[in-house]
Amino acid sequence: MKIEKIEKCRVAYMRRVGAYGFENFALMEKLKQWASEKKLLNEGDIYAIAQDNPEFTPSQNCRYDVCIIISKDYELDNLVEEAELSGGDYAVYKIDHTSEDVQKAWGEIFRDLYEKGYTVDNKPTMERYSKDMIDNGYCEICVPIKLAMN
Repeated sequence: MKIEKIEKCRVAYMRRVGAYGFENFALMEKLKQWASEKKLLNEGDIYAIAQDNPEFTPSQNCRYDVCIIISKDYELDNLVEEAELSGGDYAVYKIDHTSEDVQKAWGEIFRDLYEKGYTVDNKPTMERYSKDMIDNGYCEICVPIKLAMN
């Protein structure tokens, strides 16, 4: 785990609503194809954001976004939406990008942060993929943090 400041940035994103699962992978592939056609895939990181906790939100209403960083002046087409990542301090965990390792990491990260004295900030936790990580089977889980108050 490392602590990193992620800068606020503009992103192009695609969203699906429904139970988390294989369809999220399909959406990621759709965004990567769009970004590759626009010559954006090598320029910025891709983020995947599960906007809702399925423990509290009915699965059919869970929102999943995949996005890529774009410049302030990049003109979007009608295949993507525009948003802004708020940025801030994040605990970043690099993991193997397999279903088993991702699921295991999601189950252990929050306990690890608590044990190290951090609390989770009220922003979405994100999975991050650089071109190099995609090519080598890794991803990062970025958890927004703040120091716990004693």
